[in-house]
Amino acid sequence: MNSRRKFVKQLGMGMAAAAAYPILSPMLSCNGRQTEERAGVTTGGDLFFKISLAEWSLNRALFGGQLDHLDFPLYAKENFGVDAVEYVNQFFKDKATDRTYLGDLKGRCDDNGITSVLIMCDLEGDLGDADEAKRKVAVENHYKWVEAAQFLGCHAIRVNAAGEGTAEEVARCAAESLTALATFAGDYGISVIVENHGGYSSNGKWLSGVMEAVALPNCGTLPDIGNFCIKRTEPAEQTIEAYLATECLEEYDRYQGTAELLPFAKGISAKTYDFDADGNESSIDYGRILSMVKDAGFSGYVGIEYEGHSLTANDGIAKTKAMLERIGGGLT
Repeated sequence: MNSRRKFVKQLGMGMAAAAAYPILSPMLSCNGRQTEERAGVTTGGDLFFKISLAEWSLNRALFGGQLDHLDFPLYAKENFGVDAVEYVNQFFKDKATDRTYLGDLKGRCDDNGITSVLIMCDLEGDLGDADEAKRKVAVENHYKWVEAAQFLGCHAIRVNAAGEGTAEEVARCAAESLTALATFAGDYGISVIVENHGGYSSNGKWLSGVMEAVALPNCGTLPDIGNFCIKRTEPAEQTIEAYLATECLEEYDRYQGTAELLPFAKGISAKTYDFDADGNESSIDYGRILSMVKDAGFSGYVGIEYEGHSLTANDGIAKTKAMLERIGGGLT
């Protein structure tokens, strides 16, 4: 299963950001703030969705020690005018049960009017594992993140429906695990949402079938618009740059997959890589995507997740936000 999930699992927390790449563009003023113009904030019409920022967009800075996880929410607001954030558990992996640490994070958000949207959970075991005992451990490993999500005020945790075996076998095992986890999370008012994250999960029909099998109101999807690659080449080395240089060997149609996952969507991940001269994502038709999202009646959070390497993270995030506001604001 070649996917970012597998790559991240291999890479782990020991990865250092590549020094050859600029990570954060010099957008901050001398007092640590920037103007709304430089942040790409617009004053256009109302959007039918809300915008959040996925922490993974800043992964190089976080892995490289240039940005601390506790500072991420305010960084998102001051640099990009985004007041809703999506966490990645890797950046506070040992803090899930540390209420002092979580209280500090929550306090910073509360003090600055920032909403904690969800926690993206990786490296906690495969929910579609064929081994029942391993599956049980994977489910229980997510309990602490459910509790942390409730404490922080999130509405969901994002999980992965991964496993080895036939499509039918992994689907059955994943549905069983998701049912157990969502049942647990329901007592905390938390949803369990699954991202198309490589392997079978990037097949929209497969993942929508898993959702139908679970059939619980607090279990849904997080369609990642740029992540419908089912199988890709292995990276030459364990770095983000090497991963970004890999090629997709088998890809599911992103528009079909998005349509199949939207009925279960409790969030949207607006993945971007590069932009054309008009400020549009050069490989994804976001006009088409956002029209589909609107027609589906979705009005929740669309999370910015810049994963390109031709721009700095700050520039990629700002361009993604401007594109979402321009296209979204033009849909009536």
